Amino acid sequence: MGIVKAEKLGYDYVEYRGENESPEVTHALRDVSLDVKEGEFIAVLGHNGCGKSTLARQINALLVPTGGTMWIDNMNTADSADLWKIRQKAGMVFQNPDNQIISSVVEEDVGFGPENLGVGTDEIWKRVDHALEQTGMIAYRKQSPNHLSGGQKQRVAIAGVMAMKPRCIVLDEPTAMLDPNGRREVIRAVRALNRKEGVTVILITHYMEEVIDADRLFVMDEGKIVMSGTPREVFSNVDRLKALRLDVPQVTLLAHALIGRGLDLKPDILSKEELIESLCALPEAEAAKTGLRKESAAEERSRDAESTGGNPREAASGEAEGMKKDLPDTSLRLEDVSYVYSAGTAYEVRALDHVSMTIPQGQFVGVIGHTGSGKSTLVQHFNALIRPTSGRVLFHGQDIWSGSYDRRNLRFHVGLVFQYPEHQLFENDVLTDVCFGPKNQGLDREECQRRAKEALRQVGVPEELYGSSPFELSGGQKRRVAIAGVLAMDPDVLILDEPTAGLDPRGRDEMFEVIGRMRAQRNMTIILVSHSMEDVARYADRLIVMNEGKNVFDGTPRSVFSHYRELEKMGLAAPQVTYVMHELAEQGFPVTESATTVEEAAESIFQAFVQEAAS
Repeated sequence: MGIVKAEKLGYDYVEYRGENESPEVTHALRDVSLDVKEGEFIAVLGHNGCGKSTLARQINALLVPTGGTMWIDNMNTADSADLWKIRQKAGMVFQNPDNQIISSVVEEDVGFGPENLGVGTDEIWKRVDHALEQTGMIAYRKQSPNHLSGGQKQRVAIAGVMAMKPRCIVLDEPTAMLDPNGRREVIRAVRALNRKEGVTVILITHYMEEVIDADRLFVMDEGKIVMSGTPREVFSNVDRLKALRLDVPQVTLLAHALIGRGLDLKPDILSKEELIESLCALPEAEAAKTGLRKESAAEERSRDAESTGGNPREAASGEAEGMKKDLPDTSLRLEDVSYVYSAGTAYEVRALDHVSMTIPQGQFVGVIGHTGSGKSTLVQHFNALIRPTSGRVLFHGQDIWSGSYDRRNLRFHVGLVFQYPEHQLFENDVLTDVCFGPKNQGLDREECQRRAKEALRQVGVPEELYGSSPFELSGGQKRRVAIAGVLAMDPDVLILDEPTAGLDPRGRDEMFEVIGRMRAQRNMTIILVSHSMEDVARYADRLIVMNEGKNVFDGTPRSVFSHYRELEKMGLAAPQVTYVMHELAEQGFPVTESATTVEEAAESIFQAFVQEAAS
């Protein structure tokens, strides 16, 4: 028997709505059987609501089966006498590290777990030292967790679990809220624990690139395991995974698109290196290199700069092309805005540093930057949640901090959906929560409900959830309800701070379809704060890159991502396909280096390898 073994595992959530009503039963897990060997790296994939998190909570006995059996190191999780032994064997790391960190000093937080297990003081400090060393956080041991980045906090949470010396660690979407560098830090730490310490890892994630090195993948749907195998075996089934609301690594999707166009590639490509090697090995490769070279990224930047009368650097920095005039349809404008937290104290932090920008009505703007770069502070200025320390914020040409300006009314026109949706949900049921904004606008009950139901329908919340408490919903459902609450006010500007974190791939695509449709119908300005480079590349017209409180790049996704090496130094990255295109260009293939989406990359490679090679 492996360290984690489930046999016909079942779990039902039962909700009692009223004394005389029959309970509502949700079958979250159905006949789940798996056997995880000690030292394996396992990943569990699946759409929102498929049962992944319920399975994770069975592993460390936060939940116990309502059917079947779960064993952890030969201990039955239904046996309450072994509860603490089970939780010592199987540690849990949640999506939001702030929910798991409780102490004011890093080393004390890491030592909290073993102290509660009754471990002696000398042994606690040995474990703390070892856990911090293994997670790369030894240099931060005396710092307050509040001063760490999201990736660093998550590594502290992992160190806290490791200090209890578990033989298995379960991570439930630990990178969902992190920037690209934070994701890399956490996954690197987890892999090191698996390889060097022999710790069994069970990772739940929606980021497919994180699991290409896993030993096995389990794919769940409707509470059951419907696919399992190595990453190559699972990810080669692109169409089936799409039908299950999932995705594959971006290079695998690119290979799949090229196969569909007739290129003879393997269907199980998982990495950039494999894809480039496979393309170079094609019979058409040498002929393709003799084709006329397409416009390079550097040439494109130069052309963009000429069109705006500047140099190449200016075309992608400062203010975006064609946006330097305060046009009549200008939605938002910042003039030399700075913001300082805890000004005049020892904790003073300059979050924004002389930021200026203009956003026209109807534009889709992506805002990217590492954790702590100033993104959230920036967008909270747009609807007067924060008053600038200096500078001006204007909405349709009016200073929102002038004495006579109605800032309450502004917030009906500039809606903000926070990163953590639970921060803005508070009513007893979903429908009442979404009605809150329209009600404050002075609308009657009938109109409030009409707007609320329409908004909920648009974001894909089923009618059977309207009477549920918003706090009983999954993370993805909470996010949809929070967005609906803002949409119901019919805003001119919609600001979304990480709106798709925690959503499965199809849920993410559906959310962007809703946003795009509403933008087209209402000429709504969309401001998207995101850590997903692929999302902003695909959907945004314009990207603003924040770093150390400044907007350091501002331009089209193509022009911004052409600076991928500089972005990496800021803790960011370009979409995976952009790296593929640059490397192919460096090897002499006539491809468009600035491609940022799978569709653009596939078409460019196809043109190079087929049409030009044949000519």
